[in-house]
Amino acid sequence: MPDKSATIRQTDNAVNPLDVSYILHHMNEDALPDHAVSPPIFQTSNFCFSSFAELKAALEDEVGSCLYTRGNNPTVNLVESKIAALEHGEKAKLLGAGVAAISNAVMAFVRQGDHIICVADSYGWMQRLLIYLERFGVSHTIVDGTRIEDIERAIRPESRIIYLESPTSLTFFIQDIPAITAIAKAHGIRTIMDNSWATPIFCNPIDFGVDLVVHSLSKYFGGNSDIIGGVIIGTAEDIDHIVWQESLQLGAVADPIMAWLVMRGMRTLHIRMPVHYKSALAVAQFLENHPRVAGVNYPLLASHPQHELAQRLFRGGSGLFSFRLKTQSVEDVARFVDSLSLFKRAVSWGGYESLVFPEAAHYARSVPVDRLNLIRLHIGLEDVSLLIQDLDRALGRL
Repeated sequence: MPDKSATIRQTDNAVNPLDVSYILHHMNEDALPDHAVSPPIFQTSNFCFSSFAELKAALEDEVGSCLYTRGNNPTVNLVESKIAALEHGEKAKLLGAGVAAISNAVMAFVRQGDHIICVADSYGWMQRLLIYLERFGVSHTIVDGTRIEDIERAIRPESRIIYLESPTSLTFFIQDIPAITAIAKAHGIRTIMDNSWATPIFCNPIDFGVDLVVHSLSKYFGGNSDIIGGVIIGTAEDIDHIVWQESLQLGAVADPIMAWLVMRGMRTLHIRMPVHYKSALAVAQFLENHPRVAGVNYPLLASHPQHELAQRLFRGGSGLFSFRLKTQSVEDVARFVDSLSLFKRAVSWGGYESLVFPEAAHYARSVPVDRLNLIRLHIGLEDVSLLIQDLDRALGRL
């Protein structure tokens, strides 16, 4: 894999266009209005034109012109260009939520009679989208993404999409992305992957043959737990197709203030991610050696069954993983969770703060018995020794 470190590199006296630091801090910012250091927020719904001819041209190229902020906006477009470059894609489309990015990416490429293959334990709202699409005659198959043969068996003549999430949301199993995309391309099937966990700092799925990458910008891109947003990255042809077929009609607009906040968070993405990774690895190693812990699910942990594959796919890991307590008692799980003082009890993840989410609290009646002891942690940017002390105290009360 090519080196994509965050250090500025020089090639023939020019900055490498794939350099992370250059993209985040300088790309497309050479001519900001009035020599501004920080790009302005174009908080406008509408754009006007100096002539009939200019207006006509904009109407004829609504995907490419700033006509109305539902389609394009300079603040939004700047962030899109940076994210596309980070993910090694040609173009990106910002949307109002991560689930909007997933829905737009999927729905733009299926029609009645088509079939979707999706990995098990993917994001819950992706699973709900599959059920929603059944009413329009789009079928699906859920497969164990760790077994290539399961994916091959699920392929039908009408299969149009293989949806990947590596690692998966609560169990943190990963897929062999290059092997799956090779199979997909051989059958003319489009692949979509959620890369919110690793971010482009640690993984670039497009380099492994993935057609479309989606992110929840609410996670590490924003980094401050204060925005909702999503993005799709791919070829210009695919993104323009999504814009015409879905986003302009469905209107899940990325507003300029949200885009600007994403850009503010992105400035430190390459600095924050290694800290999340280092701290998460330390916490995961502590937990796997604790007598009250049954197992830890973190792909970059040496004990993880897919550790070798993880090292081939990821340059590092995020702060999100799960573990199992040595109990099936919901009361024990609640006691542990309530004993934590530094971990906030909340959904979502990716901000500066550490979070705890017990699966037993998630529609408890429908959670399988063998998963009642599954607890997801997000390791934030706090001092890792304090987080380990907090976990040790809470585990000691079981």
